[in-house]
Amino acid sequence: MEPRPAAPGPCPGDSRGAEEAAAASSLNPAGAEAQPRRRAPAVAAVLPAGGSGERMGVPTPKQFCPILERPLISYTLQALERVCWIKDIVVAVTGENMEAMKRIIQKYQHQRISLVEAGVTRHRSIFNGLKALAEDQPDSKLSKPEVVIIHDAVRPFVEEDVLLKVVTAAKEHGAAGAIRPLVSTVISPSADGCLDHSLERARHRASEMPQAFRFDVIYEAYQQHVKVTSGALCPARDLEQIILEQCYNYVCVNVMSSDFEETRKLLNMLEESNLSILYPIVVISVYFLDYKSVPFDEKMESLIQIREYAKEVKKRNILLSGLLIYFPQDEQKLQASLRQGVTIIATLIKERNSGLVGQLLVA
Repeated sequence: MEPRPAAPGPCPGDSRGAEEAAAASSLNPAGAEAQPRRRAPAVAAVLPAGGSGERMGVPTPKQFCPILERPLISYTLQALERVCWIKDIVVAVTGENMEAMKRIIQKYQHQRISLVEAGVTRHRSIFNGLKALAEDQPDSKLSKPEVVIIHDAVRPFVEEDVLLKVVTAAKEHGAAGAIRPLVSTVISPSADGCLDHSLERARHRASEMPQAFRFDVIYEAYQQHVKVTSGALCPARDLEQIILEQCYNYVCVNVMSSDFEETRKLLNMLEESNLSILYPIVVISVYFLDYKSVPFDEKMESLIQIREYAKEVKKRNILLSGLLIYFPQDEQKLQASLRQGVTIIATLIKERNSGLVGQLLVA
């Protein structure tokens, strides 16, 4: 169980100088007045709140479920607002919940809150929040912090001293997070699925929220993680540069073509790079095909080769799958297919499921 939030009392005034003074004071140990005061880092927080409540099996996402007639996310925002030295709080919510979130902010008079639209995955939602704080985005309205806190929207029982500890450690080491001792038995299975051995709990810890990062460190990491390129439209020299930057997710878009050649070129370059030795690379070959121009069986014959090629590159830790989108369709059906395609791509990247290697999925 996480501890309940302490009540640190009201902020010493509303001015920015007072907030910085409070933060600087809290970053100094007691009795250290004679020592040079350390500069308080500029701190912001990002809360991904785009979940759908699917695991709970309820129609209302859990962050909006009422607790004592108040949405759960409001308690979390309140816990962060009490911390004077957190300058900005960015919340990522889905488009359909954007107005509901605005009403919560207005009703409970939350301060320092900015809203961004959530992505199709938690990683995308966090990245959208980070982009709102970055200086390199054209629509950025917030100032870039030195340290950013990542916290769950459904965890209101967070204490200021815990936030302070992870922020201080992140400023020094680049990244930090709350941990707790393991209480459950963790099993390591063998290759055939049988029990091999249980981990020694005393040597391991469970990772918890909140987590904190130097902003430049986490922003660059997310840029690398979500980077997607179109192999059919990218010159070879650009692909070489992207591979050198160690991108591990690729979407090859083949417009008006069932030609596998562009995907083959990308796979050959990835094999030569040896990146996949360290971490599995996901490659998704996307095809937009006009179902009126070529018979269905002829199209499938040209695309079915993805299965055999996937078997070969899997030996090099490259996970290849295919995605087929038919058009022309009426506008509504095409948009639905595109949304489904985005969901499939996001799932393949997130799950990295080797069982789907070589499959030709249809959106």
